[in-house]
Amino acid sequence: MSQPDEGRLLNNRYQLLERFGSGGMALIYRARDTLLDRYVAIKVLREDQAHNADFDRQFQNEARAAANLSHPNIVTVYDYGIDNGAPFIVMELVPGTDLKSLLHKRGRFSVEAGIPLIVQACAGIGYAHRAGLVHCDVKPHNMLVTPDERLKVTDFGIARALATLNPAERSDVVWGSPQYYSPEQATGHAPSPASDVYSLGVVTYEILTGTLPFTASTAEELAHLHLEAEPIPPSEYVPDIPEPLEQIILKVLAKEPSARYRTADQLGRVLLKFGTQRDLSPDDSASMQRAEPAPTYVVKELPEPMMMADAAEEAMNIDWLSVGLGLMALIAVGGLVPFWMWIYFVYNPPIR
Repeated sequence: MSQPDEGRLLNNRYQLLERFGSGGMALIYRARDTLLDRYVAIKVLREDQAHNADFDRQFQNEARAAANLSHPNIVTVYDYGIDNGAPFIVMELVPGTDLKSLLHKRGRFSVEAGIPLIVQACAGIGYAHRAGLVHCDVKPHNMLVTPDERLKVTDFGIARALATLNPAERSDVVWGSPQYYSPEQATGHAPSPASDVYSLGVVTYEILTGTLPFTASTAEELAHLHLEAEPIPPSEYVPDIPEPLEQIILKVLAKEPSARYRTADQLGRVLLKFGTQRDLSPDDSASMQRAEPAPTYVVKELPEPMMMADAAEEAMNIDWLSVGLGLMALIAVGGLVPFWMWIYFVYNPPIR
């Protein structure tokens, strides 16, 4: 089968218009959904990536799980299909560019510009964690930034699906991108929410300093650095970076998953607090971590914490004026009861 080209119609529905991106495993097209008459993005697995029935099944399962995620910081998955043996995923077409390309143009981001982007990434990935999904391949290439600086995370579960191509292999294809994967991923262990948090730490380090915490010429060398080496403190690249923020980044890059924040939500809350309280310590969330119950992973849409908090706050907003007036009315009516009883017995004396 030849690789899909512009003008081709996938599954008699999606017309490929132009290729605007590519990765190691797939090609990305701008396309038109002829059934719903809307523009979409389609990721098609490369022809030279051999796959089998297990992969197709896992790829479909991951696409179905990702399609259940509905969040403003996650690229929406619309559909999944196979056209002449080539699996593809149909997604929301997001205007803008990926965070890695922006880094190439800007060199690095200021704290004021960079932290809001990472907070948005934490919001999207944290939502997925609450739904029982681990991204497995968090990196700036998978973060799309719109012209109005809305960040959306894409490619949930694709790295995990690719693991079925050759489960015995331990490489960047199977376990994510070597520059961004966690120490446990480097040793071939399955990623966890804490693994995504580590990768978010690498992205945060990169966008604020303009460089990666670890660089090497091979994936094996990178894996060794993730496992053994300590990152250079960000302040050596950016002397004016706030010291509390530096400590937060180094905490997230801890070798042991238990030493990091457990989920992207926790990291996002710490960074959000940091935006308004610069003297926040990276351990200020310790009590929050002890109080927060371990997440229960269920693949379904869950309400946002802010929405639940707003509902609770609204429930507590008691209209005390109305309550007071009601009590006064009750007392007034209760006080008239003896009077009306006296009138009744005056005109209707009891029969003796």
